[in-house]
Amino acid sequence: MFQIVQRERIRASRQRVWEVICKTDDYPEWNPFVVACDSSFAVGSPIRMRVRVLPWFAMPQTETVRANREGEFLEYGIRLPLGLLESSRQHYLSELNANTSHYESRFCLRGPLAPLVSVLLGAQLRRGFREMTLGIVARASERSAEAKG
Repeated sequence: MFQIVQRERIRASRQRVWEVICKTDDYPEWNPFVVACDSSFAVGSPIRMRVRVLPWFAMPQTETVRANREGEFLEYGIRLPLGLLESSRQHYLSELNANTSHYESRFCLRGPLAPLVSVLLGAQLRRGFREMTLGIVARASERSAEAKG
């Protein structure tokens, strides 16, 4: 198993952070890893992305939404035939107080191909998920500050 976990405290309400995650039209403005995204986020629906795993190329990626508890938890991923590779991407949110949230990002690869993918792309995936997490923090904090005025 290959796993990446990011945890951040964000100076924004949980709802504000959730809006940043779900407002996919804005991804190109703040997200250097997932540079395009489209989804209704309904369980069972696709999430279509362009992911910049390698700095010079954003590859298309379609995953399936597995869980969505609005404002708290979102999970999506892929499953290759024969269990060769399964990915899980999870966003967790909790409110520390009215203006501060805790955000946790988890990415996990399982299956016989997971060690190969982690060797070939592990560093790029770590970089990408870190950049996306920091982008969520910056965007939600910025939006929160703008709302306060």
